[in-house]
Amino acid sequence: MNTAQVFSIILTAILTENFVLCKFLGICPFLGVSKKVDTALGMSVAVIFVMLISTAVTYPINSLLNQYDLGYLQTIVCILVIAALVQLVEIVLKKYIKSLYNALGIYLPLITTNCAVLGVVLLNFDNSYSFGLSMVNSLGAGIGFLVAMLIFAGVRSRLETADIPEGLKGLPATLIAASLTSVSFLGFSGVVDGIFG
Repeated sequence: MNTAQVFSIILTAILTENFVLCKFLGICPFLGVSKKVDTALGMSVAVIFVMLISTAVTYPINSLLNQYDLGYLQTIVCILVIAALVQLVEIVLKKYIKSLYNALGIYLPLITTNCAVLGVVLLNFDNSYSFGLSMVNSLGAGIGFLVAMLIFAGVRSRLETADIPEGLKGLPATLIAASLTSVSFLGFSGVVDGIFG
């Protein structure tokens, strides 16, 4: 694992293959918790934690499943591991950071079904990354989720003070802003290849 490969994986996960803005995974918390920067930040930190821990836990389990030709159980096992980890995060937040727990509300348990978390774990398996590269990719994907959430929280805070036509207020304006934010990340395609290619 060389430094250029690590930076390439991180930049790719953050910019050119961002799970939210390019792969459209994890849209539920992206649209639901991005109204305020502090809740977007809290959700993102929780997702990064779950991504890293789920990658660390599922990697050896996947190796064991493949060793016994049980690779078809991969998705089910990953979902169970992620669900258990989210319960752990929920218990910790409820006990130690009650305000964030209350602010995240229903979206905290939705990390269990957040396809970005499952997607990063399965993508690591599909790319045959080593354990170290799997952790790097998961960190990059989590940071990419954080970047998308914070950018969109800023955009949504501006939308609240904008003069929007009556027919576009609410969800239509939010979806238009989300699509424009997503399109802005197309400008990064080719950047990673240009730097490390």
